[in-house]
Amino acid sequence: MTGPGGTTRVAGVIGDPVRHSLSPVLHNAAFAALGLDWVYVAFPVPEGRAPEALAGMRALGIEGLSVTMPHKAAVAAAVDRLSPVAGRLGAVNTVVRRGAELVGDNTDGAGFLDALRAGPGFDPDGRRCLVLGGGGAARAVVLALAQAGAAEVVVVNRTPARGQEAAELAGPVGRTGLAGDAALAELVVNATPVGMAGSGPGGGSEALPGGLDPSDLGPGQLVVDLIYEPKLTPLLRAAGSRGATTAGGLGMLVHQAGHALRLWTGEEPPLAVMEAAVTARLAN
Repeated sequence: MTGPGGTTRVAGVIGDPVRHSLSPVLHNAAFAALGLDWVYVAFPVPEGRAPEALAGMRALGIEGLSVTMPHKAAVAAAVDRLSPVAGRLGAVNTVVRRGAELVGDNTDGAGFLDALRAGPGFDPDGRRCLVLGGGGAARAVVLALAQAGAAEVVVVNRTPARGQEAAELAGPVGRTGLAGDAALAELVVNATPVGMAGSGPGGGSEALPGGLDPSDLGPGQLVVDLIYEPKLTPLLRAAGSRGATTAGGLGMLVHQAGHALRLWTGEEPPLAVMEAAVTARLAN
């Protein structure tokens, strides 16, 4: 391929801010590996302008959009139709063109489950799970764990009402709880920004998310931090030092993007290529 031309199909990501997004790295590496005449770009869209962005998608023939903060709820309200998962969450992270119709989907939960199974080899079916956080990522994880057959999904969130809303997505297996419930959990997931690069000295505060006590973490547990930069967060460091199995957020990032690519193109995503591309970018 010599570069974009008159037949090139366009996909992209909308958000604010969005220049830091790794999605162009992931998707352009995948398009190149698959030999597709597609290009993926970042579109900065200020808060409140998501409906206009979708109108532009229609007018310009853009094939697909990824959606990041702060537009996931606004896009859910503006598309023509929602997938069942996006409808439950009230949030869209992927827009797919189906003829004249724009369909909103959410691939975060499916990407999370794929990452669990492909990396640590963890199946949530029948397992006790705890999720820290009540925002969009936490909600997607809670719903996905319940749909995968988790025996219990405990949500720990500093705002009780928001935590309750997230827990209700898990139906009868969901409840709110406290950080100490982590001692009985087989899977602990941090879906908060605590520990993210830039949030404190040395790449993040050493405080653990949700007020977790490191003594509640140990062998027989899988501890997942959805943060992917830094690669080793304070939570993962503490959990690993106590014998827990750990995993960062890069797997979910890659797998949710893979689901989006499959929806747009019908092709199987080259996940290894995508992971290598984003790993190289993060290393620079």
